[in-house]
Amino acid sequence: MTLTSSPPAPAVERGRVRLKGVGKVFGSGSQAVTVLQDTDLDVRPGEFVAIVGGSGCGKSTLLTMVAGLEKPTSGTIETGGKVALMFQEATLLPWLTATQNVELALRLQGVDKAERRDRARHLLQRVRLGRYVDLRPHELSGGMRQRVALARVLAQDAAVVCMDEPLGALDALTRDQMHDLIEDVWLEARFTALFVTHNVREAVRLADRAILMGGRPGRIIHAEENTMARPRVMDSAPVAAAAAGLTQRLKDEVASHDESDYFDI
Repeated sequence: MTLTSSPPAPAVERGRVRLKGVGKVFGSGSQAVTVLQDTDLDVRPGEFVAIVGGSGCGKSTLLTMVAGLEKPTSGTIETGGKVALMFQEATLLPWLTATQNVELALRLQGVDKAERRDRARHLLQRVRLGRYVDLRPHELSGGMRQRVALARVLAQDAAVVCMDEPLGALDALTRDQMHDLIEDVWLEARFTALFVTHNVREAVRLADRAILMGGRPGRIIHAEENTMARPRVMDSAPVAAAAAGLTQRLKDEVASHDESDYFDI
């Protein structure tokens, strides 16, 4: 008898993110906490998806699993290509200049030393920091530090970029400017974006699709396509109306659960 193996499954196309039946449990026995359960999500290549939900519903855990920093307890996660992660804090090395912080990402990819500085400076120009390439983090504002972090993400040439509340610590004006910048670089580079935020209006401003997550166990309760033309304005009537509808869904979800159903994960 001849044994034949089935052909390997085709690789996930670049930029696609696919979660099937994903669950995550921290701890064991009586101390076990189910953070995510039976989560299905299919993100199209090049799509900008915002993930919104109450504190502790598992949004950040979902991102860290997509980025490969955590393993799911159950289910599967498939990503097509490299994944980069951008945090709420810029996490820059304080003794390095803006250029050197971006160069570090290029160095880890094996880019030749002769090329690194030019490429790093070019990326900093793309995020509108051309005049500040030689400054260290303490010499930059919070918004500028996040621009350096964004340039560092771009240096990784990732197919998927996970952003975990990257604008949460910024003032309203700087946040607005960062919306424009993130949209510009996304439209140019066309990576797939997974963007976690507590700000529903921000989700509507940026995303092609908003994913709403409910409390313990964390799960997707609603997904809404956003067909509004770009560019969008945070304070425009259409954005405000769409955000109001999503906010009401979240309020109804939170009201149906005890506060203990939400926890910081």
